[in-house]
Amino acid sequence: MTTAQRGEAASLFATPKTVAEPRADGSIVLRSPEPLRDSARCIGDWLEQWALQTPDTIFLAERGSAEVPWTTVTYAQALRQVRGAASWILAQGLCPERPIVILSDNSIDHALLALAAQHVGVPSAAISPAYSLMSRDFDKLKSMIGLLEPGAIYVSATRPFAAALAAIRPLHKAQIISGNGDADALAFRAIAATPETPGVAKAFAAVTPDTIAKFLFTSGSTGAPKAVINTQRMLTSSQQAKAQTWTFLEQAGCDLVILDWLPWSHTFGANHNFNLVLRNGGSLYIDGGKPAPGLFATSLANLKSVMPTVYFNVPRGFDMLIAALRGDEELRRRFFGEVKFAFYAGAALPQNLWDALEQLSIETVGRALPMVSAWGSTETSPLATDCHFLAERSGNIGVPIPGTELKLVSSGDKLEVRVRGPNVTPGYWKAPELTKQAFDEEGFYLIGDAVKLADAGRPERGLFFDGRVAEDFKLNSGTWVSVGTLRVAGIAALAPLAQDIVVTGHGGDEVRFLVFPNPVACRTHAGLPETASVNDVLAHDKVRSAIAEGLVKLKQQSANSSGHATRALLLAEPPSVDGGEITDKGYINQRAVLTRRADAVARLDDDASGEWIGCAS
Repeated sequence: MTTAQRGEAASLFATPKTVAEPRADGSIVLRSPEPLRDSARCIGDWLEQWALQTPDTIFLAERGSAEVPWTTVTYAQALRQVRGAASWILAQGLCPERPIVILSDNSIDHALLALAAQHVGVPSAAISPAYSLMSRDFDKLKSMIGLLEPGAIYVSATRPFAAALAAIRPLHKAQIISGNGDADALAFRAIAATPETPGVAKAFAAVTPDTIAKFLFTSGSTGAPKAVINTQRMLTSSQQAKAQTWTFLEQAGCDLVILDWLPWSHTFGANHNFNLVLRNGGSLYIDGGKPAPGLFATSLANLKSVMPTVYFNVPRGFDMLIAALRGDEELRRRFFGEVKFAFYAGAALPQNLWDALEQLSIETVGRALPMVSAWGSTETSPLATDCHFLAERSGNIGVPIPGTELKLVSSGDKLEVRVRGPNVTPGYWKAPELTKQAFDEEGFYLIGDAVKLADAGRPERGLFFDGRVAEDFKLNSGTWVSVGTLRVAGIAALAPLAQDIVVTGHGGDEVRFLVFPNPVACRTHAGLPETASVNDVLAHDKVRSAIAEGLVKLKQQSANSSGHATRALLLAEPPSVDGGEITDKGYINQRAVLTRRADAVARLDDDASGEWIGCAS
């Protein structure tokens, strides 16, 4: 990237600034010297603002397939329906103790119902369809419904959710709402058409920054999922900080268009992306696809229809996008010509994907596409750090956002990071003991991650994610294995055959990999037809040889035994939703996989087993 191009990209963002305060106890507190400016009272203020200022601007759009036009809702139309639905919500006596639960994927109805609830101080809770459509036992869904005791439950249609609804029926007395007007449910369109009552304006005026806006659930990998309280202050302060770091949002003529699939049951898709659009009067085109076999074609068709100005995705999505861009020159020119920058989940993007996207951009338009990232969690709504500068490589999670403090505390040979600020949750719903355990004596949230400074003398150069403190382990040699760092390096070394990796070897002499393969890439590499079984694909000599070569490559890049794996086992069974092994964003839970697949770990450690692939160098 030339100096001029770097300057052009940098004009989108604020100059990164960070103050480091060393403490007597050895900890370091990092904060932005820029104070957080006043944020909105509640997210409903944003909807009211844009419905008045730009009533005819498209707020939300969706479509069922690439063959049909987009269905759109303007800001003015959205506000009318929100107020109508809010009238119905008030008439039902819904409240934090009787919230609205939404089981379906992203949709216009989903968004309007959630906004209507929040408009009058009633929390909503979007629960991942993975727990209601992909689950076999519905145990986690039952625990969520039992905790929330909802007064209303929304589904896009009752038939696909029939088994889930039957499983939770004894746990609630909620009104079932359906997006398509099923006979056994109340149609959302009827709710949205409710005449507005005077109580709506009164309830809206009573909403404060401390009002609960929503509940978002954690993964529940170590027990029942926890309901994270999200207040209005958390959501609005997070977006105010984003506006102070992404300064182009405040510039005249800012044209914010987002095409996004990321689920609203997670903080990334909901609090970061959806609220980014709403806060800044942009347009959100809801992508009905996702980065999964058979579904990414929908995302590509939508991308050819609506080119976003900012592109968001997770690592698997970037992996599939890069393959599509390589094979489609027209899409490549449009994408790199119109997208201002791409945003990725900083800690998880393998360097090979960063390099590939940058190279494609240079080849196509003569400049590198700016790549930025951020870091946080459900409990930080989600923004805690923001990489609003052009990092030299993948993994830089940026600097503390205005108003948020990070405390770095020594933990073994790592720096554990803790978070404090208006964006941090006050706790977990109906779980006072868990809430107490989640904070230290100064009120810093114990997020459980480790970081390292890019430059100890220049904290403004950002932080690098350094794994989960609880996931790291020691080999018998006493050497620490940084699981998060090694996982990303391993995926890059085994690309494109490894979709994800779980690192094991605790208490042993060597590191080993459990590998979730990319079946399509493996089948293509082996030259086998689509009818070939997964077991035949994974047993093919070409696949096994390529994995072995990748292990050798990783070993050559590492100076010690903790930086590479000596063995890898390819897993034919995909990660389990019920087992807590994966989220619907495609993130693997290391601990859950190791617990559920103890037999695979044993086979990996068995010298006599012929299943594993060794690093033969």
